[in-house]
Amino acid sequence: MGRRVRVQFAGALYHVMCRGDRREDIFYDDADRLLFLKTFWQTCDRTGFVIYSYVLMSNHYHLLVQTPEPNPVEPKRF
Repeated sequence: MGRRVRVQFAGALYHVMCRGDRREDIFYDDADRLLFLKTFWQTCDRTGFVIYSYVLMSNHYHLLVQTPEPNPVEPKRF
């Protein structure tokens, strides 16, 4: 089951983390890391996210992200 939309507040800081299933690798080599970073920076350019720090490990990553604007759409209430 997917997670609910993360509510974004203007100027809020978020610790974003993702780990491989059963702690398996998600990056196999530097080419994987470079592709991730290229896509990541493109996303930041489009959204205006401010990145304060990031770390890429073989089986997970951490990001410290600031959102300059709130979500453009009000999330559904369940």
